[in-house]
Amino acid sequence: MKHLLLATATTALIAGTAGAEEVKLGLHLGFTGPLESMAPGIAAGGQAAADEVSGSGNFLDGSTVVTSQSDTTCIDAAAGSAAAERQVAEGVRAMVGGQCSGETIAALENVAIPNGVMMISPSATSPALSTIEDQGLFFRTAPSDARQGVVIADLMQQKGIESVAITYTNNDYGKGLADSIQAAFEELGGTVTVSAAHEDGKGDYSAEVAALAAAGGDALVVAGYVDQGGSGVTRGALDTGAFDMFVFPDGMVGDELISRFGSEIDGSIGINPAAEGDGPDRFAALAEEAGFDPTSPYSAEAYDAAALILLSMQAAGSSDPNAAKEEVMNVANAPGEQILPGDLARGLELLAAGEDIDYVGATSVELIEPGESSGSFRETTITDGELEVVGFH
Repeated sequence: MKHLLLATATTALIAGTAGAEEVKLGLHLGFTGPLESMAPGIAAGGQAAADEVSGSGNFLDGSTVVTSQSDTTCIDAAAGSAAAERQVAEGVRAMVGGQCSGETIAALENVAIPNGVMMISPSATSPALSTIEDQGLFFRTAPSDARQGVVIADLMQQKGIESVAITYTNNDYGKGLADSIQAAFEELGGTVTVSAAHEDGKGDYSAEVAALAAAGGDALVVAGYVDQGGSGVTRGALDTGAFDMFVFPDGMVGDELISRFGSEIDGSIGINPAAEGDGPDRFAALAEEAGFDPTSPYSAEAYDAAALILLSMQAAGSSDPNAAKEEVMNVANAPGEQILPGDLARGLELLAAGEDIDYVGATSVELIEPGESSGSFRETTITDGELEVVGFH
């Protein structure tokens, strides 16, 4: 995957401006499936950026932005691709999504690339997405699990955890993350007693829990989905006393984790992408005004994904994704005036005047090749049945 760092004058001339239009932006997310509890917050983040741009009057000669939602299911690649095809048929030029890695890969390869549609995922984190030949059409505002695995391994070592068992959902996301955690932890001298897949959608995880318990470890790493098998294995481990210390990567961290387990998992660790500073504070105020929870997992990344899509179109002077894709890295990175949540109208003005911007956004956006976030993670511990933010990495 290769992105040009500098737009050419030729591209700008070809793109041109076609006057005001209605630009369709897809919110291509898992509204049903193993992470359905997270999808509404993610959609709200993307919608907030679309509304801000559309309401500014500064976008592509007064163009407006209209969003449409499509359900990827998160786990059914065929359903995700079919939903993406419907979006394309409706005239969507770019999509915020997918949400989960496997269906994102399918929609990208089967639909987005053949149709020249740009995708920026706020939450698909599989390392496999870093090497897809995507014709420059795919980006993500969430860091790869290759980075998350290193952060988790470092954190476990700092906490004095010397051995872990790993359970992972049996798909691209789970396997990639589990492998990343294991490699990083063993490099630090830690021991992985077992790394075993679990299937989502089962009613009974006693066999999986028995195998994990037999292997043992100071903690159980649950690289799964909070609305599916990850919680099933966690419940089984708690009920049998197999483990009382858990490490929860991003697919498990959210309000639903607390709703399901509360103080039963006190002392356990959670890690998910997040940033600190003025950007998150500005996003929090914007989200509260819009009526959604700013701490919803990946809602900030979705705001940034939608903002980057629309700002890149403005930089290209066209809603054509093949022109806009050449501007994403330029818009996302220095040099230029920094743009935070709530500043999108100003960013559009600057771009229209031919000025550079550095989109910082809600998550301290810094894109590295091949078009993905360099990554900032929030560490939480579960204390008295609540997620308590401990720090950032």
